[in-house]
Amino acid sequence: MTSLLTIRNKLFFSILLVLLISYSILLYTTVRGINTTLEVKLQEELEENLNHARNQYYAHADLMKQTLLFPAADAAVREAVRKRNGAWLRGELERWKDVVPSADILLFVDSDKRVLARQDSSSSGDLFTLNEMVDHAFTEKRPYIATELVAVDQIRAGADRGSFVLPPGTDKVMVTAVVVPIFDRSGELVGGIVAGDIVNRSPLLNYSTHSMFGSPVEVCVDQGAYRIASSRPETVTGQLRYLPVVSRKLESGQPYRGEITVGGKAYEAAFFPLHNSGGDVIGSLSVELPKESYRSMQRGNLHNIFASTAVGGILAFAFAFVVSRRLTRPLLALADGAAKIADGDFTQRVEVAYRDEVGKLAASFNRMTEAIAERDRTIRKKNIDLMKLNRDLEARVADRTARLQIEMDMQEKVLASMAEGIIVTDRDNMVVHFNPAAQKIFRISESRMVGQPICQVCEQIGFCGVVQLVERARSGERPNGESLDMELSTRGKQLKIYVTAIHDEGGAVAGVVMSVRDVTIEGEIDRMKTEFISTVSHELKTPLTSMKGSLQYIVQKGKWLTGTEREMLDVCLRNTDRLIRLINDILDISRIESGQMSFRFRPQSIGELVVYSIEEIKALAMHNDISIVTNVVGGLPPVRGDHDRLVQVLGNLLSNAVKFSPRGKVVMVGAEQQGSSVVVSVTNGGPEIPWTDRDKLFRKFQQLSPHAKELGGTGLGLAICKEIVERHGGEIFYSTGASGGNVFTFTVPVIEETS
Repeated sequence: MTSLLTIRNKLFFSILLVLLISYSILLYTTVRGINTTLEVKLQEELEENLNHARNQYYAHADLMKQTLLFPAADAAVREAVRKRNGAWLRGELERWKDVVPSADILLFVDSDKRVLARQDSSSSGDLFTLNEMVDHAFTEKRPYIATELVAVDQIRAGADRGSFVLPPGTDKVMVTAVVVPIFDRSGELVGGIVAGDIVNRSPLLNYSTHSMFGSPVEVCVDQGAYRIASSRPETVTGQLRYLPVVSRKLESGQPYRGEITVGGKAYEAAFFPLHNSGGDVIGSLSVELPKESYRSMQRGNLHNIFASTAVGGILAFAFAFVVSRRLTRPLLALADGAAKIADGDFTQRVEVAYRDEVGKLAASFNRMTEAIAERDRTIRKKNIDLMKLNRDLEARVADRTARLQIEMDMQEKVLASMAEGIIVTDRDNMVVHFNPAAQKIFRISESRMVGQPICQVCEQIGFCGVVQLVERARSGERPNGESLDMELSTRGKQLKIYVTAIHDEGGAVAGVVMSVRDVTIEGEIDRMKTEFISTVSHELKTPLTSMKGSLQYIVQKGKWLTGTEREMLDVCLRNTDRLIRLINDILDISRIESGQMSFRFRPQSIGELVVYSIEEIKALAMHNDISIVTNVVGGLPPVRGDHDRLVQVLGNLLSNAVKFSPRGKVVMVGAEQQGSSVVVSVTNGGPEIPWTDRDKLFRKFQQLSPHAKELGGTGLGLAICKEIVERHGGEIFYSTGASGGNVFTFTVPVIEETS
């Protein structure tokens, strides 16, 4: 067994295997190429003969058509057909016998498809089964050729039933017919000429065949599944020869090409269906090539190829044996030297007399032996140094482990002492930490949570909506490590939840941290504060209204007032108005937040709302030398909204734009449709709002301008606008203008979408 595994045998079998594989591939490609070439040649020959057979099949009909076109255009014939002169037309048919000798059927019909004259018959009447074919010719107004089945007793051509090759059980013959319509000088149809050639008259087709490999081509005509004519006299007429696949193809009106077996012999055949004028398949035209000659040539080619392959295999065997013997002799010497080196003898050297690649290999082998000996000495020395470094490394690892343990204990204590609930998951979404604050909030122990999937934990503690927030954080929605937050209510508590993804060194998600804060008490305090402000504002509104009325009365009736007294009363009246506006704004936002403010939603026109709002602010704009320009797109769809509240939003935005724009500037009001919403924008020419203040714009009691109090601002206008727009199903936002300034934009859904 060992002798079979020597390098010489391996090299011998490898070379032999490569040569055999090469010969096998060459043999396969050669055989495949020859077969493909012969198959292509066979198909081309078959297609050529099928086209030739089809041309010969329709040649008589085409000749009859060309022959009958001349008499159909003759004035005397047209007049006789128009007057239905049967006697004269029969005489014409007698004279046409020598002109169209191949016509077995020849007759005239009128425009009503009634027979006017027949060849060899004096009778007239219906055209019977050729009516549909005549319809096609008369309708299309051109000669029409088709193959039809006609009963023997309707031919009236002087031939009895025994003179035709008929399929068993039928009395119909296959006729290649042509119909030539006849028109008078005005182009009106007056009749036509019908001629036909009976295919069943002779079982032997007059067909000039090509030959392939010395074998003739057989052409057959079948009526249904029965052979009625063939180009080879030795073929038995009437033999049933259809395979099921051939029948299915022909019945569906499709040609068939493939191999068939007839009389125990294999043929490559092509069948072409023959249709009548109604589109039904009534027979087929087939061309067949015997495959025996093709297979004989194929066997001859294969015999030559295999003989060449056998000779090549013997030569390959001898070549592999010689080459392997010559190449392995120096390699065996190298193998013996390598075995001694493996035993530790680094003084071993290999002597090879060859100067080829094997000689170079021996020289390299000797140099390698010297290098190994030198490296062995170096390794022994380095190994001593490495053991010392290893002891130092173990000491450092122990020290670092102790420090990490202290840090982990500190983190555990920090998490345990936090007032907020902390839930930590790993990269598989399994809970790995559940601090005491979270246990207190959800009233559940850590042992029931740790090691469970986060989705299962969410179901147990009743905040399933957080699962989607966790997935968003894991998907990298906030790539800069920012947290996602949401509020939800569970078990009678109002919770604020922040979710932040944890990433490893490679940037992959290693888990998430969820911070849960109980804001139930804060929400209650906000509610109480809102109710208190609402109550106080409502109580202050009544006396302030009375004070305003009294001050207005004193200013109007007090003619005895001095200038200083009147100025002081005006200051009191302005501050009273400011307090009343502040209280109204507080009451509005309080009612909106508590859901007590009612909205009357009706179809509204944005254009009318803009015009109404501008009229209310026109006096203030003129006082501040501000021009208001509208850019409302025409044909905007109506929106669903409360008229007074939308006017309040537009009024607040326009009032702010007028107040905070320098004198002589222009305030632009625009509106256009974007998707299912109408977008309204108010642009002023004032200084841009700093980035640090933009997130405070829509908060309550925020006055970003140092002159806001002097201008009578309350800090609630934009907050009220935000609440009203959101109650309408829209949104409001701020942006800077293309050429400077500030743009406040809000959207309102169109009425078709909201309804």
